[in-house]
Amino acid sequence: ELNTYEEGCLSIPDQYADVTRPADVDVRWIDRDGKEHTETFTKLWATCVQHEIDHLDGKLFIDYLKPLRRQMITRKMTKLKRELARE
Repeated sequence: ELNTYEEGCLSIPDQYADVTRPADVDVRWIDRDGKEHTETFTKLWATCVQHEIDHLDGKLFIDYLKPLRRQMITRKMTKLKRELARE
């Protein structure tokens, strides 16, 4: 099952888009004390966890968009970067 939620990110300010991801995700991790944990996340929580794990893997939500939409956002961010550099 898949869910679609509107996502945004501080890495790409003021840009939002619908992203479709698995509705459930099982995550296993080791905490600072070396203890292993496993948890299943569902619905919006699953989306949030996947979004954050993507950051660890070097991905942004725009990587899931169709090329034209991704290109539009990338151009806006390039323009914003140029404008901020002038200030």
